Amino acid sequence: MINDIFVMKSKVYSGEQSLKKLAKIQGTKACIVSDQMMEKLGYLGQVVDLLQSGGISTAVYTGVKPDPSVSIVAEALQVYWESGADVLLALGGGSVIDTAKGVLYFARQYAQEKDEPFIKPSFVAIPSTSGTGSEVTDFSVITADGDKIVIVDDFIAPDIAILDSTLTKQLPNKIVVDTGMDVLTHALEAYVSTKATDFTDALAEKAVQLVFAHLETLYHDPADAEARDRVQNASCMAGMAFTNAGLGIIHSMSHAFGGTFHIAHGRVNSLLLEAVMEYNANLGGKVIDRVCERYARLASLLHLPARTAREGTVSLIQAIGKLKRSIGIENGIRELGVDQDAFDEAVSRMARTAMADRCTPTNPRQPTEEELEHIYRKSF
Repeated sequence: MINDIFVMKSKVYSGEQSLKKLAKIQGTKACIVSDQMMEKLGYLGQVVDLLQSGGISTAVYTGVKPDPSVSIVAEALQVYWESGADVLLALGGGSVIDTAKGVLYFARQYAQEKDEPFIKPSFVAIPSTSGTGSEVTDFSVITADGDKIVIVDDFIAPDIAILDSTLTKQLPNKIVVDTGMDVLTHALEAYVSTKATDFTDALAEKAVQLVFAHLETLYHDPADAEARDRVQNASCMAGMAFTNAGLGIIHSMSHAFGGTFHIAHGRVNSLLLEAVMEYNANLGGKVIDRVCERYARLASLLHLPARTAREGTVSLIQAIGKLKRSIGIENGIRELGVDQDAFDEAVSRMARTAMADRCTPTNPRQPTEEELEHIYRKSF
């Protein structure tokens, strides 16, 4: 039996100055989806100049906001339609790339409803943060009526990803932390996913090692070129891992929480991380051998105590806590300023929403709503 166990659609260019590859992109007109920060920092202008040097004209949409809504996708889609572009280019963080993916998804859907042909443009993703891995995934998260909706479709995976770490030079420390912890969460969830394979394991293991080796350095010195490159590579590798293996309930719960309280996705992930790992491994009862063995393998790779599977799991969880403290992450959701009464009122609905999330089925342990609610409260 032949299984389709690993698909890597995106061609990846990495390293400082890799942005110059844009001058050789094939096409006649590009629709650029970005945000005002990329315009303000001058990166949008660089991209436009490089495209034009290769004979490609441009149309630009810079209205993307964090946690992009359906209305923002609709605005970007209108610019794309009016441009007649044969290249779609996303320049920015995860929200920008998710918006561009939404443009592709709904443009095709509209054409199908009208029974019209749709020729997919060449899709180029240039991340300005090192976290989502969205530049190589078939995932997109769009907000609709206050809820975060996960779209998973091979069609929306970028054709080309350009990882030029000079674009991350001016990131505030808070974003470095949030996106870096998102990388770690992607790798950890892909590693224990029910769909994990040897291929995804290799990528997830390396991503975890790179985050532990370089994220704290990057937090203290954003100008460190090696740390920038390595964390960005980790982000991309973790993206390759989870787009093939899937994620788990950290992301399911984070999607529901973020849609309710509008707090940065990576920050919420980091505050749920240890409680979910304890749940997945069932440390409070008869441990789940497969999950503990996987966590212990990562602990060994990080040179942490792991004489038994349980010890390795505990060592890894403790190391994550130490890393979080070293980069200024809060001890619990309460410290983010979330009101206790508002949390109590929302927690049951968030648990129900997380149960229905696309990331829940590949979690290594299938939860109940009550268990998810307990994890929320423990993380609070």
